[in-house]
Amino acid sequence: MRARVESSEVGGLPVRLRTLAPAGRLHDDLAPTVVLVHGIGMSHRSFVRAQRSLARTYRTVAVDLPGFGGLPAAGRPLAPEELADLVVSAVRARGAGDLVLVGQSMGTQVVAEAARRHPGLVAAVVLVGPVVDPARRTLLQQALDLGRDALVEDPRMNAVVLTDYLRSLRQYVRQLGPMLRYRLEDVVPTLEQPVLVVRGDRDPIGRRDWAAALASAARRGALVELPGGHHVQEQQPGSFAALVDEFRRVQTTEDAVGESPTTDGPVLGGPTTEGPTADGPATGPAR
Repeated sequence: MRARVESSEVGGLPVRLRTLAPAGRLHDDLAPTVVLVHGIGMSHRSFVRAQRSLARTYRTVAVDLPGFGGLPAAGRPLAPEELADLVVSAVRARGAGDLVLVGQSMGTQVVAEAARRHPGLVAAVVLVGPVVDPARRTLLQQALDLGRDALVEDPRMNAVVLTDYLRSLRQYVRQLGPMLRYRLEDVVPTLEQPVLVVRGDRDPIGRRDWAAALASAARRGALVELPGGHHVQEQQPGSFAALVDEFRRVQTTEDAVGESPTTDGPVLGGPTTEGPTADGPATGPAR
């Protein structure tokens, strides 16, 4: 598969889209699209493996936000609300299919806000390693947790983190305030869409109690753990893609039969993991 890479401006802000899809669907503007939104300091490179796996089934678009991935800095902080509108506008300009929004770390704030602000365009939301845990909302706590995560990521991912951070330092510093202030826990309960929360079982940033609370607060929520750290989507790309696919199929079936959300949440099977683990992924309903 060859990716289509496009750079443009939305409201005067630079954005880059990397589109990857099954054969014959790269230019299918009506196909449902899985949109991948990176975390603070990062770029589409935090989804390279996951996007490749997802693109075997779906039309996928990985986004580089302003100031990240080598794009010019915005010159000011950008609130999650503004980034949400930018992502939806940029992606919809190139296709009219339903959107499945996948955010990782700070990207979870962007996709949750996009789902809240554009409910008619967003079909489902996946939150990977969500931030910021209310119990750890200080810069020092986040820095310590980031350091701990480096111990459980593989060398490739640590290299991606380091190089992406270095080339996005200006915007990174500007985004710290909006990221730390944003209250994801207040937004998730308002979402009409089904919400899947995914975390690595060794993620020190998106901790289990926090992730479970988010999934439980969603109207239609589920929590799944896969072996790995904060960037579990890259450590377990095949399992992650299978999980997103199953989540989407379960929700599509429920919507087709007009099933109302229940207190048991969606029932998801356990995808095969790609790393050693004694028990496999922990999968279960959140509510």
